[in-house]
Amino acid sequence: MEAFLVSTGVVALGEMGDKTQLLAIVLAATFRKPVPIILGIFVATVLNHAAAGLLGGWVAQALGPDVLRWVVGLSFLAMAVWMLIPDKLDDDEGAAKRQRFGVFGTTVVAFFLAEMGDKTQIATVALAARYPEVVQVVLGTTVGMMLANAPAVFLGDKIAAKVSMPLVHAIAAIIFAVLGVLTLLNVGRMF
Repeated sequence: MEAFLVSTGVVALGEMGDKTQLLAIVLAATFRKPVPIILGIFVATVLNHAAAGLLGGWVAQALGPDVLRWVVGLSFLAMAVWMLIPDKLDDDEGAAKRQRFGVFGTTVVAFFLAEMGDKTQIATVALAARYPEVVQVVLGTTVGMMLANAPAVFLGDKIAAKVSMPLVHAIAAIIFAVLGVLTLLNVGRMF
């Protein structure tokens, strides 16, 4: 249960103000059809995070416990620093307006591609390497993505005006830093 809860919380916070959350807002403003957009985000996230979780599980098995502890710990510390760097939506996302696959298909493709190499995907790899319960990690990161993005689809502009993104990013950075330090110190049931 710890793997699920930590994964949910870390990704929900990490996704706030992220380019994929901005993409969710752009898709909502462009298409004005929240249900297929939310379903598209869900499908893209499950596919992307399942692959990231499998990679993280493989990394955990491929590396010895000492090397893995250092790789995961340093990865969490790097994620803490990365969280403090604001995201911007790339101009490439404007291509979503030229839809060929309908609202759902466009959302799946755009969101899946935007999530490649993104903070939350890298976090999923690190979390899956940290916790042996890869399914719980993938479920948790998917729930975290949905907690951050579903409201953004419905209330994007109103939420962005009321929530301090630097504060949210700072909280997420602290969580990643604590996870990194605990991992490096070999605290908990890992390794």
